[in-house]
Amino acid sequence: MPERPVHEQIKELSQSLVLLSDKVLKNFTSTFRNLADPDAEASEMIRMAEDDIDISEVRLEEKCLVFLALQQPVARDLRKIITIVKINNDLERIADLVMHIYERTEEVDAAMVSRYRFEEMAEITKDMIQKSIQAFVNSDRKLAEEVMFRDEELDTMHREVFRSVAGELKESGSDSGRLMVALSVSRYIERMGDHATRIAQEVLYLVTGEIVRHVEGSFEKLVQSLKD
Repeated sequence: MPERPVHEQIKELSQSLVLLSDKVLKNFTSTFRNLADPDAEASEMIRMAEDDIDISEVRLEEKCLVFLALQQPVARDLRKIITIVKINNDLERIADLVMHIYERTEEVDAAMVSRYRFEEMAEITKDMIQKSIQAFVNSDRKLAEEVMFRDEELDTMHREVFRSVAGELKESGSDSGRLMVALSVSRYIERMGDHATRIAQEVLYLVTGEIVRHVEGSFEKLVQSLKD
């Protein structure tokens, strides 16, 4: 039986990546819905979905490594596989951050979600992830740049949470434990946005061959904002 053409194998790997992103986004949505309205059955489904995501991520990476070893691609084909491997890793990290938030479910309530605008932050992040994957599918440079632009919006919201928590911690009788949970949740969401931005940067690498990185990290930006 003749070996399948390289472009068909790359297409299959790309489709596996899209399927993985769908699983991650579904668990993302379920986790934030459960955050506002905890449910034992939903919690179990979230945990099971995470196990499936881990398996899918490992399998996709293994397939990419086998492809690289056997096909030894060059030029654009090589860039495509490298991009798939990197995006696969970013999706896995997003899934891990989702689980970090899931593990905080019992420490979060509706008042906290509303007070710190977590639902709004989550919607922005979800949109960034969806659009970064769409940019990959369509090799859409403009859409990738749009995702990168939105990252600053999310960073700004995280800085607002940081300032708010820092101020509340100075107040007499403040609940430091609860405030640190709020800061952690905000940080997890902001980091997911960072990974969505990295996916967008990887799409730009795929389309242009140029490696794009932030000049200034989010932590440095946060520190600088507090000085301004």
